[in-house]
This record gives sequence, structure tokens and C-alpha cells, in this order.
Amino acid sequence: MNLLHYFIQEHQQISILLLEHIKLTIIAVGFAILIGVPLGLLISYISKVSRPVLMIANVIQAIPSMALLGFMIPLFGIGSIPAIIVVTLYSLLPIIKNTYTGIESVRAQLLEAAKGIGLTGTQILFKVQLPIALPVIMAGVRVAAVTSVGLMTMAAFIGAGGLGNLVFSGIRTMNNVQILAGAIPACILALIVDAILGYIEKKVTPKNAKKNAKPKSKWHYRLEILLNLVLIFAFIGIVGYGISTTYSKDDKKITVGSKDYTEQSILGNLIAEYIEDQTDIKVEKKLELGGTQVCFGALKTKDIDLYVEYSGSAYSDILKHPANPDVELVYETVKDEMKKDYDIDVLQQMNFNNTFTLAIPQETAKKYHLSTIEDLGKVANQFILGSTFEFLNREDGLLGVQKFYNFTFKDSIPLDSSLRYQALQKGDVMVIDAYSTDGLLKKFHLETLEDNKKFFPPYYAIPIMRSDIAQKYPEIIPLLERLGEELTNETMQELNYQVDELHKAPNEVAVKFLKSHNLIDK
Repeated sequence: MNLLHYFIQEHQQISILLLEHIKLTIIAVGFAILIGVPLGLLISYISKVSRPVLMIANVIQAIPSMALLGFMIPLFGIGSIPAIIVVTLYSLLPIIKNTYTGIESVRAQLLEAAKGIGLTGTQILFKVQLPIALPVIMAGVRVAAVTSVGLMTMAAFIGAGGLGNLVFSGIRTMNNVQILAGAIPACILALIVDAILGYIEKKVTPKNAKKNAKPKSKWHYRLEILLNLVLIFAFIGIVGYGISTTYSKDDKKITVGSKDYTEQSILGNLIAEYIEDQTDIKVEKKLELGGTQVCFGALKTKDIDLYVEYSGSAYSDILKHPANPDVELVYETVKDEMKKDYDIDVLQQMNFNNTFTLAIPQETAKKYHLSTIEDLGKVANQFILGSTFEFLNREDGLLGVQKFYNFTFKDSIPLDSSLRYQALQKGDVMVIDAYSTDGLLKKFHLETLEDNKKFFPPYYAIPIMRSDIAQKYPEIIPLLERLGEELTNETMQELNYQVDELHKAPNEVAVKFLKSHNLIDK
């Protein structure tokens, strides 16, 4: 699919994500101005606080954005609030510095003259210092706003929306067209924001500070008035859209979440489309949020109402039990303890087991005579592992499998999602972790190694939802059980393959599947 065709086909989705991106950026930069300008004024008047304020702003700027976002999630949950807070914090430094610089650049003779004619301190600030400093302050706002447009793409990681959804989905599925469909509008938006703020900067520059100023014609003035009105109405429209989408409520509404990879996105879309078609419940999607802890945290904080977990992840990663291969024991334990400890209902297991596996190229398997993980253990000290971050740090992942099979890899490199498949193809790594239903296993013709000693626990898909939601909308439960009966290992691998290799949208794949199995009418 070429880029133009993708833009035409997905124009509605791109438009929605673009509006979300604009809304989030305006809110974040607006808060940064409200906080940063007063702080800049404060440190210009009280020199003792200038160093600590600037030091804090510099420290915030030095913290990796994803780390700062990670700190925010336990405090504020997922969605737009933590994303706005993080981008606001990152936007403070240029605004504070430029406000301080602008105020300090006002010549002492002007201040003395202002005092001499009897102006008060407040009058001097608003009639002398701020008008002269405004161009410098606006330059800081321009830097902050343009940076915020790019930085706001990370909002996609926590379900806040925006163009980052397309960028990160494209990276995970190796779909360059989808990456560009998110990146190009973001770049254009940054240029437009810079141009608009540049225009405002010129407007706030005092006339006597403009070089070679020429008299303006009547039509020039009219054009300026028109542009000003367009900017005002555009701002009002975007803010109004943001308020309406933020505070609009439906009487019957649930929020479906998912983790941040292809299969989970497909499952989230399957559930959302199925429920909306078969009931009168409105479904909001907050997909591709992150790993197990992020999604489960969102469920506990009521940011989402329902998502698909895996029995092994719930058993080991959430409930902290040691890995256990007993399918029934794991499921019953998860079901009982989730209800008891968190008041969360665990529904019937779906018919596919997306357990961990280790995968290698077929030529590597032949060269080293590898068919099981036990075989791999004999030569593991010669192999470099490419691993997802989640697998790398879990007891039911790399930490546990190395202990259980008594081997250690030569090295392990953390890689996100589809990037590890690219690294394997290029020879940068020799083995990767994978899920048994990964569509990319089919694409790259990889050999999956048998877990012959049965270390990995079962990872059957299990829809989990808050008990109050299950009681409020009991009609959802039989729908999810019916859907789970249709989803086998082979089915999920094929659905994943359609997204990862054929570059179809997860929602498109989900709808087509539901129609082909007579689960939805539309």
C-alpha cells in the first residue's frame, strides 16, 4: 500500500488522531505558559530563587521522557492527564529562561525613567518590561510548542491518543507507510505551530523595535484582522472539541484496553466491535497502553474496564506466584485471587495459548541441531538474545528459563517488539523470545524451540473486568465466551500475520473476522 492510498483510506482515523494531538499539545503548552512565565518573572525579581528554579527545570529536561512518564502512571493512571503533565514539565525550561532573559534585557535607563515619571512597580512591569520582553518570551514559547508537538507522540503509550498511535503501531508491525502517516502530519503540524507563533511574535513586538517598518495599506490591515479572527475561531474550536470529548458522557459505556503489541490490539478491537454490534453499550478504546503492569494498573484505577490478560502473566507477574505449568491450577488460582484481592472478575479462558517460546532461523537450527530449549542450552553461551523488555526482566521469562535449564546467553539485547525480528534477520542477534501466536514467526520462517522440560506456564487468553462492570453489564460475559471459542492458536497467528506482514489495520482485521464467523451483522 502506498502512502497516498493509506492517507485516503485512513483519512478519518488520521484526522481524529491529529485533532487529539492538537488538543493535547495546546493544553500542555497552555499550562506551561501559565506556570513558566510567572516563574520567569519570579526569578528575575528574587535572585536567590533563580538558581534552584533553573536547576529543577534543567533536571526535568534531563530525565528521559519515558522514565518521567513511568513515574506519572502510578500517580495519575493512564490517558491524557499524565501525558499533559509530562509535556508541560518538558516545556517549562525554554519559557522560564526566555522570560527571565527578556525581563533582564530591559535597559536600566528605561526603568529609571519609568520610576522618574512616577510609575509603580506593577505599572513598570506591565507597561515597560513585559512589552519589551514579549518577543523574547514568545521565542521561548515557540521552542516549547514545536518541541511539544513531537514529544506528545509518546501519549500513545498510555492511551491518550494522538499521532503517536500511528508511529508506534508502524514500528511494531514494520509498516513504514503507517509510520510516515503519523510522522508527516506531526512534522507539518510543528511547522504550522511555528509559523503561527512566529506571526504572533511579530504582532507583539513593539513598533519602535521593528526594523525598517513600512506603513501598512488598508488591505494589509484587513488581512491581518481576518488572520486574527481565523486564529481565534480555530483556537475556540479546538478547545471546544477538547472539552466536549473530555466531558461527554454516555449512559451505557465501557472502556476496553489492551497491551502494546499486535495481538492485543486485535483482541481489543474484536471485543469493542463485537460488544457495540450486539448491545447498546458504547465502547471507548484505549489500546496499546503498555505491558501487564500498566494495563492492570489502569484496570485498578478505573481508567479502563476490561482487557485481555494471559493466565501465566496474571499468575506470575501480578499475583507473584512462581511459574507453574498446570493449566487448571493456574487458571483457578488467578480466578479466585483476582476476585478476592482486587474485586476483578476473570472470565472463561479463550481457546488459544500464547505462551513464550524461543525462536531461531531455520539455518541456525540445522547448523547446531537445535529443536528444544534444552538443546539451545548447550550452545547458549555462543548466542546473543534479542528480547522484549518484559521478557528480559520476568521470572517466568529470561530470568527463570536460564535458571531452570541451567544456561546463560553470551549477551542479551533489549529490543522493542518487531525490532528484534529485524535484528535476527540482520544477524545482530541469533535467538529471540517470541509468542507462540506471533504472525512474524510465519513471515520470517522461524523455528520455535520446544519447551521440552515444561518451564513456561500456560498463557491462555483470559478477559478480565472489574466486578462492578460485570454486574452492570452481564450481557457482555456470554459474548466474550462466544468470541473466545472461535480464537485458536492457528487463528490468532493468522490474524497477527495479516497485521504484521500484510499491513492491514487491526480494526479492519477484527471486523473481517467477526463478519466471516457470523458474530456481527454489520
